Amino acid sequence: MSSDKKQSKKDEKKPGADKAAGAEKQIEQVSPAKQAKKKKGKLYEKELKRLHVELVKLQEWVVAKGLKVIVVFEGRDGAGKGGTIKAITERVSPRVFQVVALPAPSDREKSQMYLQRYIKHFPAAGEVVIFDRSWYNRAGVERVMGFTDPAKVEKFLNAVPLVEKAMKESGIILLKYWLEVTPEEQERRLRSRITDGRKIWKLSPMDVKSYTRWDDYTLARDEMFKATDTPWAPWFVAKSEDKKSVRLNIISHLLSQIPYKKVPHEKVELPKRKDLGKKYKAADYPFKFIPEVV
Repeated sequence: MSSDKKQSKKDEKKPGADKAAGAEKQIEQVSPAKQAKKKKGKLYEKELKRLHVELVKLQEWVVAKGLKVIVVFEGRDGAGKGGTIKAITERVSPRVFQVVALPAPSDREKSQMYLQRYIKHFPAAGEVVIFDRSWYNRAGVERVMGFTDPAKVEKFLNAVPLVEKAMKESGIILLKYWLEVTPEEQERRLRSRITDGRKIWKLSPMDVKSYTRWDDYTLARDEMFKATDTPWAPWFVAKSEDKKSVRLNIISHLLSQIPYKKVPHEKVELPKRKDLGKKYKAADYPFKFIPEVV
């Protein structure tokens, strides 16, 4: 037997040779679609990181200048409002960027002026308030699901432009976003909430009822836009078929709508620790450490 053949047989018998060959084969079988998806994911994370830095700059500018900002998010169930809001707020201070997602009104709130429960959440100087659904519930969910009568909807649509004009005149910066999704993508997302244990909490009985009323919601949206898309408080529409793209697009647009500059900082350097373990030795206490499962 030749020396080359002997060497080949030795290589075949090496521990892990089959495993290494299998891994190599698996790498070769990664589809171009998966490679493209992975590349897109890396680009998304890179761009989101850059935008997060800009949001922090905006945050500091809002605080320094005492700005008052309201951002409204509306759209059909499954349009991606929650994920977009999370992308905006995950790297900023919750004391500056406050998210308001109100539950169904209580009996007391039902007896109040309609906008009253929202107005109490309006920002003071140095705050950004994000509404995950807003007073526009009256023109959307309440109208379509029959929780209010047509006369109240009409009064609301007539009054809101005047209220939003008063908001602007009081110094509030108001941005209104509508996330637009196709019926096919909405169905896919709602079905995923049924099958994914991480998302089941997102699927409410109201979502299921609303699912069958696509055209009613389309009519409500169109009439809402017609009445409330004003020069002082316009609606901005974002296509949300691709969740990652819509997040980047909305954050970029939001940043473009509020002129800001980087607030100067003094250079910070950590001082040297002088007494690490010299002044006090930690007690030999029987700490109840949690199990390390990973």
